Amino acid sequence: MSASPSLVWFRDDLRLADNPALRAAVDRGGPVVAVFVLDEESPGFRPLGGAARWWLHHSLAALADGLREKGTALVLRRGAAAEVIPRLAAEVGAGAVFWNRRYSAPERAVDAGLKESLRADGHEVSSFAASLLFEPWTVRTGAGTPYGVFTPFWRACQQLPAPREPLPEPREIAGPPPPPASDDLDDWGLLPTAPDWAGGLRERCRAGPPATRRRLPAVLAEDVADYDRARDEPAGGATSMLSPRLRWGELSPHQVWHAAVSSGARVGGFLSEVGWREFAWHTLFHAPDLATKNLKPAYDAFPWPRLKPSMLRAWQRGETGVPLVDAGMRELWVSGFMHNRVRMVTASFLIKNLLIDWRRGEEWFWDTLVDADAASNPFNWQWVAGSGADAAPYFRIFNPELQAKKFDADGRYVREWAPDAAEREPIVDLKETRDAALAAYEEVKRAG
Repeated sequence: MSASPSLVWFRDDLRLADNPALRAAVDRGGPVVAVFVLDEESPGFRPLGGAARWWLHHSLAALADGLREKGTALVLRRGAAAEVIPRLAAEVGAGAVFWNRRYSAPERAVDAGLKESLRADGHEVSSFAASLLFEPWTVRTGAGTPYGVFTPFWRACQQLPAPREPLPEPREIAGPPPPPASDDLDDWGLLPTAPDWAGGLRERCRAGPPATRRRLPAVLAEDVADYDRARDEPAGGATSMLSPRLRWGELSPHQVWHAAVSSGARVGGFLSEVGWREFAWHTLFHAPDLATKNLKPAYDAFPWPRLKPSMLRAWQRGETGVPLVDAGMRELWVSGFMHNRVRMVTASFLIKNLLIDWRRGEEWFWDTLVDADAASNPFNWQWVAGSGADAAPYFRIFNPELQAKKFDADGRYVREWAPDAAEREPIVDLKETRDAALAAYEEVKRAG
């Protein structure tokens, strides 16, 4: 056994199974020091939204329990990672530091700087692929450029070597005697208290690997066979609820992939949603400003009218008088989640009926979704706006009334989340605002 400890830095990979960084530390021998750093100070890091902070608290608590059962502790530290990680490595006398790779530009910059400084200090340092099936720089067009359309991107991915098999969970993890000092999770204030608005999240969501281990087999057993049809129905449809578990890494895409393939069910549609997540990260890797800048520069010419705060508030609160939109926005506020079909409808309504900049909606979803991540959230908003990769054409404007008739024909979803919505007057005329949006998009066409 190696005499020096290994430091494993957990980030968006809060699991014991299929964790290459943790596996490398265990295989190296010697004590393992596991650490999570709440970094709200590094340049360019985006502060977590409220719902994501709630999920993170519970996921960290579950990870700490799992590590404790295996024989080590989870060390919690707060601050800029470029300072915290070297300080902790020196404190415990770590001979090696391991982590799984991240893909947004600010995080990559921190990681690259740390690799250089830690190695200069004599530490062994290794990073691993764990959060994506296909790392963004490995998927290129024939011309060597990033993909801008999903179908050829996903086809190219499937022509690469198959995703590796998931790694087993370590049987035991030796901890250092004594364990390093740690912050108290409750002192981080990740949970809301004044007021405590998380009752709906607690009712609907169960964070942590134990719940995740139960959820994936249930999805594959019950929902996948009918996924292509039922995924569009918001009332009791085939929503997997795996997205927050993938976002925080309680579950790896490799585990999802191999469990789905070995299930014996028809999983093409289900796995294409995993592919869409990969495409979002591929896009963010090559377009780091995805959350603030139109991917297609021509859309900079879109003539957004002056913001009416009352309109934005009505949308955020589910008080637009458009039943499907209001149901979706209230589901989001109560539960931290929204059905994917309804996400598209509510986003289209904000952008193309209220004529409010997609970035306002992206910010709201960032704060209220438990599964909001740096890639998928802005990627999907730009898709609806028409300004992003493989985006919906500018003239595609979801009519929320027609969408409700098609996908919530019996009104069950609306009755559950917004039973009073039909009594309200819509705050805008759908046809008039659609025409106004099309006229605005004509300016984009001329600019483009």
